[in-house]
Amino acid sequence: MAKAEKTTKKPTTNGEAKQRNLDDAMAQITKTYGEGSIMRLGSAQAQNNIEAISTGALSLDLALGIGGVPKGRIVEIYGPESSGKTTVMLHVVANAQKAGGLCAFIDAEHALDPKYAKKLGVNLDDLLVSQPDSGEEALTICETLARSGSLDVIVIDSVAALVPKAELEGDMGMATMGMQARLMSQALRKLAAIMSKAKTTCIFTNQLR
Repeated sequence: MAKAEKTTKKPTTNGEAKQRNLDDAMAQITKTYGEGSIMRLGSAQAQNNIEAISTGALSLDLALGIGGVPKGRIVEIYGPESSGKTTVMLHVVANAQKAGGLCAFIDAEHALDPKYAKKLGVNLDDLLVSQPDSGEEALTICETLARSGSLDVIVIDSVAALVPKAELEGDMGMATMGMQARLMSQALRKLAAIMSKAKTTCIFTNQLR
């Protein structure tokens, strides 16, 4: 009578066990939060080239390293008063429109000049414009537009003009220290993920003081 051949099971190494546990954890995360919620940095999905929109200034595009401002990111353009911040933003809007994109301009300063925008190549008929009364209103409009997933660029001009509602409705001299900073901090935490998923570029201007 032939004897059954015994097979010895190869012992699992500590490294293999760790890898299996990691694979299980990644599978659970993907199942819960969707495809692409976690990946290896070397994978093709993670290495997608970042798309950019030209600023209209070749030297600036080269300095930025990717040929312009990145899509799906929050960008701040800051500098002294009358240094060309709004001009750069309008060039970005014009270039996005030329590529078939949709844009919005949240004019918190109530100072947008349509004639100047047209001279820079902006299609006024396709540009959405909002002139909010408070910082909360401006940032809520920005969030709503971004969540639509339809816009390529949202411009907010400017951070300094995003005055909290409590400050606007309060008395002159009322202590409002830190209100705007808290408002911006809360908004940016929300907007970063929204812009990334929508592939929308959000551009803020700010002044050096």
